[in-house]
Amino acid sequence: MSDIYLGLMSGTSMDAIDAVAVQFTEQHLQLLASHSLVLPFELRDRMSALCRGERHSMMEFAHLDVLMGRLLANTACQLMEKQALTASRINAIGSHGQTIWHINQGAERTSIQIGDPNIIAEQTGITTIADFRRRDIAAGGQGAPLVPAFHAAYFRVADENRVVLNIGGIANITILPGNKHDPVRGFDTGPGNTLLDMCACENQRGRFDQDGTFARQGAVLPEVLAKLMGDSYFALAPPKSTGREHFNRSWLEKTVGDLSRYPAANMQATLSELTAQTIRDSIHAQAATTQRILVCGGGIHNRYLIQRLQALLPAITVESTVEYGIDPQWVEAIAFAWLAKQTLENQPGNLPSVTGATRSCVLGAIYPGK
Repeated sequence: MSDIYLGLMSGTSMDAIDAVAVQFTEQHLQLLASHSLVLPFELRDRMSALCRGERHSMMEFAHLDVLMGRLLANTACQLMEKQALTASRINAIGSHGQTIWHINQGAERTSIQIGDPNIIAEQTGITTIADFRRRDIAAGGQGAPLVPAFHAAYFRVADENRVVLNIGGIANITILPGNKHDPVRGFDTGPGNTLLDMCACENQRGRFDQDGTFARQGAVLPEVLAKLMGDSYFALAPPKSTGREHFNRSWLEKTVGDLSRYPAANMQATLSELTAQTIRDSIHAQAATTQRILVCGGGIHNRYLIQRLQALLPAITVESTVEYGIDPQWVEAIAFAWLAKQTLENQPGNLPSVTGATRSCVLGAIYPGK
């Protein structure tokens, strides 16, 4: 059996599909190749509208499921061509898909991702594993975050209390105690890049705020920040998870009113501070003895945001995961390659101490290759 797996990840930011080819050994992993496919603006707009509840047509849902399935399959094929990998060398693909709706409250909780895995398996000829979140939900969990199990496998050490901070569209932390008897914990802290990207895009600064340059030009609006930080999600105790179905433009307008009243750069600075302070508060509340923060996700490239985090957490070393052997850009895609491996080996992929599930579960549905 091959030890090469592909991971496909499209996150909350809806900016691109990340793909990796990873070779796993018992104690280590090797990133063989990586590839990213930028999502077309029209597709992003349609998916965002579906997330916001503006397009609830089943036909629209079905169309987007097929379109994302084709794009995910194409991204995998482009990666394989890049590295001259044949389907016979790859054990499986782990595809996260694109989250459209994540319902983590009430009796009918679920998490819905689009990107038909049947299409991926058929076009690549490779066994594809998808729908990772709903088995954890069926076992009483939140279905998120799932990546902490991977973080624990590759970043936990015996002599240091660590936090792995992923700043994607939504920011989440994994708490890795140095004491092996203490459980790993993790949760979504709140907005990561999703509101920052939206604000930058609406003000013609590109798809995101490069290096936090736009935010640096503004000043934090204390009254606006206080209103945003008053959201009830931030006061919830973990386990907890969230998504862009909660933190979006409608939420901003409902909380602070007409956004056009505020200078755009000031709003960008304020949203950056919201991300930084909610991460700071989460670490203080749940991981007060943290010695080191390992940062991954797209937010690592926002130098202003990272500087604000270091300023808010002066006693803690803030570093990129690249210092520990894994490029921060590809951590989540690698994690879903690893989760596919766990599934095929009949091993659990969730951590009940993170998601709140009643037990450890083998995650995902398997779609055989040719």
